[in-house]
Amino acid sequence: MMIFESSQIATTMNKNLLDIVVCPICKSHLRLDEAKHELICKVDKLAYPIRDDIPVMLVDEARSLTPEEAIALSS
Repeated sequence: MMIFESSQIATTMNKNLLDIVVCPICKSHLRLDEAKHELICKVDKLAYPIRDDIPVMLVDEARSLTPEEAIALSS
């Protein structure tokens, strides 16, 4: 019998989730910003919030990236 600590399970689930979750608008892959707890879409320049470890993939809840953030993503 394998016993996992909750942090091991959360890390595995997060990586698996990040592999399959896409932008609801353009269907491109998202980039994780751990510091801001957001999933970033480079194409649409939107940041989707992560609340209580759950990505909120609603366009109305996303914020637009600032021009500085968009430039930083492209480099």
